[in-house]
Order: sequence, then structure tokens, then C-alpha cells
Amino acid sequence: MRAIGVMQFGGPEVLQVLDIPEPVPGPGELRLRVHAAAVNPTDTGFRSGATSARLEGRPGPYVPGMDAAGVVDAIGPDVETPLKVGDPVIAVVLPYGRGGGAYADLIVVPASSVVRAPAGVDFPTASTLLMNSLTARLALDDLGIRSGGTVAVTGAAGAFGGYAVELAKADGLSVIADASQADEELVARLGADEVVRRGDDVGSRIRELAPRGVDGVIDGALLGELVLPAVRDGGGFASVRGWDGPSERGITIYPIWVRRALTDTARLTALRDQAEAGTLTMRVAEVLPADQAAEAHRRLEAGGVRGRIVLDFTA
Repeated sequence: MRAIGVMQFGGPEVLQVLDIPEPVPGPGELRLRVHAAAVNPTDTGFRSGATSARLEGRPGPYVPGMDAAGVVDAIGPDVETPLKVGDPVIAVVLPYGRGGGAYADLIVVPASSVVRAPAGVDFPTASTLLMNSLTARLALDDLGIRSGGTVAVTGAAGAFGGYAVELAKADGLSVIADASQADEELVARLGADEVVRRGDDVGSRIRELAPRGVDGVIDGALLGELVLPAVRDGGGFASVRGWDGPSERGITIYPIWVRRALTDTARLTALRDQAEAGTLTMRVAEVLPADQAAEAHRRLEAGGVRGRIVLDFTA
């Protein structure tokens, strides 16, 4: 069976086409035939070895990928699911286990990590939904800002940031978001009430619009302490890459780890429903054949990608 992965960690060039055994679904698991896999920053970190400690010494090959779209191929024993073989689905995948990640023709995942694909959406588009929107959902839930409050989102033009803006608006929040001049129209279209110019001084720019400070920040741009001054005393700060302070003025830091909710079917279903209703905007930057994964990683790491590059496994 074809997979795209690495035998040793390094730059994009270490990604290669691998021939690995077909996985067999065990109790509580589904096997999916992958049609498309989105390429995320978590994948480039996995490939580089930045997160290799999570593999706990397991030998290679190592297969990245956390977002898959395809069809149910087989159902393991003791599975309670409304899904049937052949159903179009999306899944969020943990690549650190023995089964590896989403970059493969066939993958085995917990049934609780799989939901029906949004109706009327092709597989490449559907593959861009779950991991980033789930991370944004967790950030908002941890911040716990009540309807009518204000949240600031950095990195708002990116896939994660865009979902954070849209979910915040759906929650009844006012949103201040950052953007480069080229992305201001995009971020406003996603629903931001106010757009400030991105940069290291974005904290002070946000404070100009919210003199008392915002109730919380979702830091998709990884600015850390640079944007902390934008938060009001006693507010919250959601960090998506593990930054945990130091904080100040009673501000609570919430490091957001999406892997804690990969089997939260209720959350995944709600996100699918919001995408199907048009509340969430799925954005595909480009679709490349699966064997061009190295090029996809190069383009993502070069920056400036809006939406997600997707690998096509149907060829």
C-alpha cells in the first residue's frame, strides 16, 4: 500500500513514497480509503523531527498528516457508528501512533474521529476542515468569552485564524483581527469587525480599538508576549504552539493541544454542520498529486499560503 512518509527526519526532501502493509481495523476502528489529505504546519513539524519525542522511540517509517477525506473502506469489530462502507467521510488523525497519519491510501482511525463529509463539497475541500477548525473551537471554549464580548485573533488570514474569526462571530463575539495590507479584504470578508495591520506592535494597535483590552486573544501568528498587552486584566490568552507565558495582570494562558479532542465526535459533527451551513469557509490553496508532498511542504514553509494545500490520493 502506498504512503507518503519519512524514514529519517529532515527537510522536505526526506519525504518519499513508501510501500507499507495495509492496516486492519481493530475494535472501535474504521478503515478509510483516503482521497485527499490536507497539509498543515503540524505535518512539517512532524517531518522535521520537531515533535519526534511523541513517537516514544517507535521505529519508522513515519507517516504525517492529521486531516483526511475519503470513504469508509472497512468497519472493525465492536463499532457503534451510523456510517456504512462507501460513505464519504472526513477524519482527524493522530500521526504518532503505530498506524501513522493521513498521508496514505488506507488509514485506520477510531470511529469517534470520523464524521460524514459536508454535503456538496469535494474531497480536497472537505479535507481542510477538521484539524484547524477543531483547534479554533477548543481555543474559544477554553477562553469562555460570553456572547457580546470581544476577542482578538492574530494570523487571521491563515486557515486556523480564519476559522477562529468565523467561529467567534457565530458565538456572538466582536472580533478584532490582524492582517497584512494584501489580506485586509479577506479577513473582513471572513467576518472580523475591525482589522488592524499585522506586525510586532499589533498589541498596541488592538488597544487603540479596545482601550480597556479585549477579553481574550487567539494567537494564530505565534506572537506570544508581543500581543499579551492587548488583553484586559484578568482576561485569557489561547496559544496554539505551546507558549505558556510568563503572563501578567492576572491573564490566564491556555495552551491549546488539538490531540485532546480528536475523538470528540460531538464537536466534530458540530463543525461539519457549520461548514455545511456555510458558517465556516473551507479554503483550498492548491491541490497536488500525493507524490508531490515534498513540494507541498516547501510551499507551506515558504509562507504566504492562504487556505490549505491538499494532497490528492486518487491518482
